[in-house]
Amino acid sequence: MRTEVANSKESSDLKDRLLPGAVSDDRRSTNFSLDSAWALHPRVAVRPERFGALLYSFDTRRLSFLKSRQLLEVVSGLAAAPTARQACDGAGVAEADLPDYTRALASLAAGGTIVPRET
Repeated sequence: MRTEVANSKESSDLKDRLLPGAVSDDRRSTNFSLDSAWALHPRVAVRPERFGALLYSFDTRRLSFLKSRQLLEVVSGLAAAPTARQACDGAGVAEADLPDYTRALASLAAGGTIVPRET
């Protein structure tokens, strides 16, 4: 999946490193917000790798890729953080990179890999 970002080479490189790889186009309609609480879906397994991680959904049989270790830190921190924004802060995501991480998390939410949770 490709998402539009600023035309700079740095933004393009960061986007390519962050966005999950195998998200199909039959996405669920989910309104992702950085200021809401999210968690990894309970039926998604995470396998850390050198490049980031593999995520496998036992419900949809979808395999997704997290293309950075920092995005893995964000996803792993979602359950403990009050909001996705605070999970990003906890993983050390720079303010300038936040739009790219927001798009990556929104993609995971649309695919059902992360789900809203009660606070």
